[in-house]
Amino acid sequence: MGLPPGPSAPPVVQTARWLRRPIEFMDSCRRHYGDAFSIRLLGFQTPMVLISDPEAIKALYSNREHGLPPGRTAALGPVMGPRSVLLLEGADHLSRRKLMLPPFHGERMRTYESVIAEATRGEIESWPLRESFPIHPRMQAVTLEIILRAVFGVSEPTRLESLRRLLGDLLAGIASPGIGLRVAVARRLGRRDPMEEVERRARAVDDLLHAEIAERRSDEQIAEREDILSMLITARFEDGQGMTDGELRDQLVTLLLAGHETTATALAWTFDLLLRHSASLDRLRRELHDGAEEYLHAVTTEALRLRPVVPLAGRRLRSELRVDGQVLPPGTDVSPSIWLTHTRADRYPEPLEFRPERFLDDAPETYAWIPFGGGVRRCLGAAFAEFEMRIVLREVLLRCDVRGVRSAPERIARRNITFSPRKGTPVVVTARGSTPGREPAMA
Repeated sequence: MGLPPGPSAPPVVQTARWLRRPIEFMDSCRRHYGDAFSIRLLGFQTPMVLISDPEAIKALYSNREHGLPPGRTAALGPVMGPRSVLLLEGADHLSRRKLMLPPFHGERMRTYESVIAEATRGEIESWPLRESFPIHPRMQAVTLEIILRAVFGVSEPTRLESLRRLLGDLLAGIASPGIGLRVAVARRLGRRDPMEEVERRARAVDDLLHAEIAERRSDEQIAEREDILSMLITARFEDGQGMTDGELRDQLVTLLLAGHETTATALAWTFDLLLRHSASLDRLRRELHDGAEEYLHAVTTEALRLRPVVPLAGRRLRSELRVDGQVLPPGTDVSPSIWLTHTRADRYPEPLEFRPERFLDDAPETYAWIPFGGGVRRCLGAAFAEFEMRIVLREVLLRCDVRGVRSAPERIARRNITFSPRKGTPVVVTARGSTPGREPAMA
C-alpha cells in the first residue's frame, strides 16, 4: 500500500504493547521509524498510520472530506444513538455542531460557574481527613453532577438520584479496561458481544431521559432556563425544525460520554502533576488567593499537553494526504498520535518537563496542541471542559490542603479510549479551609 514503515511484529504483539505500555510503544516507533509510522492492531483490517508533525496534522484536519475512522459507529452507535453528533458525517454533522456549539462558548459558560463550584464544594465536604483516597473517582462524581445539573438540568430529587445511579453503572461499563478490543474480538469470533450489557444499562437510562425531555417541553418557563437541554429543545435548524425527542436523547448521552470521563481524568492527571511539583503548586495557590487566573490557565494547558486523556483522533482518508514525503492513498486510516505531537522537542523545549510557564506568554500552536482533536470534528465541549477544570481546581486548592501520597508519577491505565492514572492519583487532605486567607480549618 506504500504506507510508512512500522513494527513487523504480528498484530497480537503490537496490540499487547499498545494496551500495556502505549507511551513506550509509540515512543519506540518514533525513534525507529520517524514522525510517521504504521501499526497493526487486532480488530482493524488495515494498518493505521500515526503522525505527529503539526504540518501533516494541519493537512489532515483541514480537509473536511475525510471521514470517521472505522469502528466508531459500530462501537458507540448502540449507546450514543444514530443521531449522535459524534457519529454523523457531512452536512448532518455540521448542522448539529452549529446548533449545539453556542451553549459551550463565550459568556454563556459563565452561567454554569456557580453549578460547577457548588458541585465541587459538595464533593470536597465528603472527603476524609488525613486518610489516603484516589481523587480520580471523586472527580468522576463531580463531573457527573455537573452534567446532570448544567447539561441535563435535572432538579427533581428522585429522578436526580436515579440518574446518578443508572448513569454511574452505564459509565462504569463503558469505561472498563480493554472493552473496545473485547468487542472487536467477540464480534469477529461470533461470541456474545460485551456491549449487550452496556446497551441494557443504556435502555434503563432512556426512560428517565425521555421523561425529563417531556416535562421540559411542557415547561412554560423553558425560555428562562439556562441548562443545555432546554436550549437544545428551543434551538432550531436553518429550516425551522427542532430536534426530535429521540435525537435529544442521543445528544444528551453523547455529551455525557464525551464530557464525563475525559474531564474527570484530565483533572486527576492535573492533580498528579501539581502535587509532585511544589513550586508550581505554591505559585498557583498564591495567584488564586490574589484573584489572578493567568497561571491557572497555563497549568491546565500544560497538563493537557503532558497528559492528554485521549491518545488518538483519527480520520479515514477520502483523498490523498502527503505525509513525511509519502503520499497516502484514499481509504488509509490516519491519526495524530496526540502524546507524540505534544512531546516534540522542536515545539516544546524540555518536552517531558511540567512547565506551565511555557504558556504564560504564548498560546499553544493550533496543530501542536490537540488534546481535543481538531478541524470540524474538534470536541465541541472543549472550551467548557477547560473552564470546568479551572473552576474545580480553584475550589479544591482554595478550600482544602491536599497533598500527594506518592513521589513517583502515575503510570497509565487504559479505560476504554482514555489514558487514566493507574492508581487513581492517591491524595490526602490534611485540612479544609487551611490555606492562607481562608476560613479556619474544620475537623
